[in-house]
Amino acid sequence: MVFEFLQSLSEIEITGGLTALSLLTGGIIVGVGIILARTVRLLFSKYYAPKLPQDTAKNFSKLIYFGIIILSFLVFTSTTGVDFSGLLVAGGIFGIVIGFATQSVVSNLISGIFLMIEKPVKQGDKIEIPGSDVTGTLLDISTFSVRVRRFDGTIIRVPNESFFTSNIRSLSSTPVRRSEAIVGIAYKEDIDGATSVIEKQIRKSMEFVLTLPKPEFRIKELADSSINIEILVWHPRDDWDQVGPKLLKVAKNALDDAGIEIPFPQRVIWQAKE
Repeated sequence: MVFEFLQSLSEIEITGGLTALSLLTGGIIVGVGIILARTVRLLFSKYYAPKLPQDTAKNFSKLIYFGIIILSFLVFTSTTGVDFSGLLVAGGIFGIVIGFATQSVVSNLISGIFLMIEKPVKQGDKIEIPGSDVTGTLLDISTFSVRVRRFDGTIIRVPNESFFTSNIRSLSSTPVRRSEAIVGIAYKEDIDGATSVIEKQIRKSMEFVLTLPKPEFRIKELADSSINIEILVWHPRDDWDQVGPKLLKVAKNALDDAGIEIPFPQRVIWQAKE
C-alpha cells in the first residue's frame, strides 16, 4: 500500500519535471538537515565553544548551522532532477550586480573570518587604534563589525575591514606596561636633585610601581620657560588606570615639598638703548 502511494506520487508532475515524490523527498532532506544543523550546533556549543573565545565560538556556531542547512538544500536540488541552469545564469548576473553594490559588506565578512583565524586580540582585551578615537575594551568580533566599549562608557562599532587593516595596539597582551608623564622645572634648578626627589616620592606613594625596571628620567626638551623631564615607570597592566592620573600629582607634590620651582611661561624682553 505504501509502495503504491509512493508510486502514485512519483507519477504526479507538479512543474518542470518536479514530482510530488521528489518534492516530498526534498522536504524530508531539508527537514533532516535542519535537525542535524541544530544538533551539531548544540554539541559544538556544549563541548567545543567553551574552549574558544566567546565571539569566535558564536561566529563558528552560525557558520556550522547555516552551512549544514545550505548543504542539505543543495542535496535536495540534486535529487529533484530539475534543471536549474537557467536559474543559475540569472542568479549569476544578479550576483554580479549585487557584488558591486555590496563590496564593503563582503570585505567586512572576509576580514571578520581573518580576524577569527589570526586572533590579534581577544574579547576583554584593552585596545587602542593609534590616530583614532578607538580606545577601550573589546566586546566582540561579529560577522561584519567589531564593538569596543570606550573608557567613557560609550560603545563604538568599527567595520571589520577597518579594524583588520589598522595598527591595533593591545594594552592587555603583556603582564606589565609603561606609563609616561612630563613635568617642567626652572632652568636654575638642579636636574639630578629634581629627579631624585620625584623618584623617592614615587616609591613612597605609588606602591604598585615596579622596582625593576626602575623609574627612568629623560630630558625631553629644553623649552622656552622650563627644562621638561619625562618620567617613565613600569607597573602591572591592571594598575594602568591608576598610574596615569596619579603620576603627575605625585611629581608636583614632590617638587613643591623640595622647593623646586615649576615655572610659568615667561619671556625675556630686551630694550635697546637709544
